[in-house]
Amino acid sequence: MIVQAAGGAPGAEDLPLAVSMTGISKSFGGVRALDNVSLKIRRGEVHALLGGNGAGKSTILKVLNGVHRPDAGTIAVCGTELRDVTPEAARAAGIAMNFQELSLIPTLTVAQNVFLTREAKGGLGLIDDRVAERQAAELFAMLDVDVDPRALVGDLGSGQKQLTEIAKAISQDARVLVLDEPSTALAVSDVDRLFVFLRKLKARGVAIIYVSHRMDEIARISDRATILRDGRHVITAPLSDLPIDTMIEHIVGKRSKGLSDVARAAVHRGEALLELRNVSGRHKPQDITLTVHRGEVVGLAGLLGSGRSSLARVIAGIDPVRAGEIRINGKAVAIGKPADAIAAGIALVPEARATQGIIPAHSVASNMVLAVLDRMTRAGLIKGADVKSVADAQIQRLAIKTASRDHAVSTLSGGNQQKVVIGKWLATDPDLLVLDEPTAGIDIGSKSEIIRLVRDLAAAGKGIVFISSELSELLTACDRILVLSEARLFADLPREAFDDPAIPADDTAHRLQAAEQRLQIEIQEALKQGQKV
Repeated sequence: MIVQAAGGAPGAEDLPLAVSMTGISKSFGGVRALDNVSLKIRRGEVHALLGGNGAGKSTILKVLNGVHRPDAGTIAVCGTELRDVTPEAARAAGIAMNFQELSLIPTLTVAQNVFLTREAKGGLGLIDDRVAERQAAELFAMLDVDVDPRALVGDLGSGQKQLTEIAKAISQDARVLVLDEPSTALAVSDVDRLFVFLRKLKARGVAIIYVSHRMDEIARISDRATILRDGRHVITAPLSDLPIDTMIEHIVGKRSKGLSDVARAAVHRGEALLELRNVSGRHKPQDITLTVHRGEVVGLAGLLGSGRSSLARVIAGIDPVRAGEIRINGKAVAIGKPADAIAAGIALVPEARATQGIIPAHSVASNMVLAVLDRMTRAGLIKGADVKSVADAQIQRLAIKTASRDHAVSTLSGGNQQKVVIGKWLATDPDLLVLDEPTAGIDIGSKSEIIRLVRDLAAAGKGIVFISSELSELLTACDRILVLSEARLFADLPREAFDDPAIPADDTAHRLQAAEQRLQIEIQEALKQGQKV
């Protein structure tokens, strides 16, 4: 059912509109991404834009930003109609956008990326990088984060790249700031600092459109929310009228408690599948000893920079092992490159989906068989029937929303692109699956689907290493949780250690919330210990 509501905080209805999008429709190759959608954003408010994968969130934002021209509808910014729908016109109107998939150029410095196409120039008309570096440093100081303006973007970690993308957006002194999944790669402390800064912008009358699948963030920062589903407007209402369970119901179309609805079956742990003995990488991780058994999901928790992704890269052969031993099925193996890991039955779903997980211009089917091309060829020719069979099986298994297996992955929503990455590696039928932020950019309904899939894979005898910045995901998916800090391992705890016996077993939502608090305490304690080392 389509519902419409209006209103906001006391007095909010009197604020003038910063954005008025009316009757927006857009189709891609016969697929209707937006169907008569309207979006009204007031000045001086943080407006959440919510919806599942393929709901149309990114599409309507790209229409607002001039990347896509709508098939129908009108756009007005601060009372002036935007007749020429182009990125240049949107920028001139005062719209700045931080994209879900980073738009940074890796061979340029942080400062050069932040002020790209808006460079300061000296007396001779030459670009003055020193001015850009100084101004970028001031932006990061306002955000209270540590990013070197002179560093090459290609040398940065995911979190620092995300902060650079945010700095690039806010540097434009915009009247409308669009943040599409800005916290995906950020530590909790960085998110807190971002929110402080957004409240300052809000006080100055800037309209902020905030897109996130993290319900806790939406509740903390937003004044109102608009929810889309299947390319249509569902509801616009103040956050006070949208408790989390109601938001989830509108997003997925049915009643749900989110991750707390995911049932946890008994674990049947088999023999040791992966063993690390005092393993160290070139820089990270340091002296890690752990075991992953068949049939269990082992989570890696820790703040940004704690060494979780570095450990995943060492296991997958992307980064070299400097010291220690890796054993698979009880036998020592030399993993010097990704091919060695794949041959040993290890598959990595990487954190950086856009640059390491997919080839955006290629079809869903082509991406799905990238890791098993050797099985798809005969006499040097690819067997089309086998490609179709593998692709269709994974599309059905993961409920990937695509018009066709032949459509380019770039036409899919971010969450469905992530499912393609997971499906590509599931096609290899690995013994050990390393998942680095596997639900980044995925809606709450699909997150539950992915976690159920992870649990099913473990029940089938796979070993899973699960990395996530969302504590609720770790606690829902994992049988054991390892806590890292400063590239070292400081705790190895069973999932049951985080349960509060005082909370009834059937009160799943409050039990999960209490478990998150306990895991957060463990992470902070590991941080203190790590700083002493």
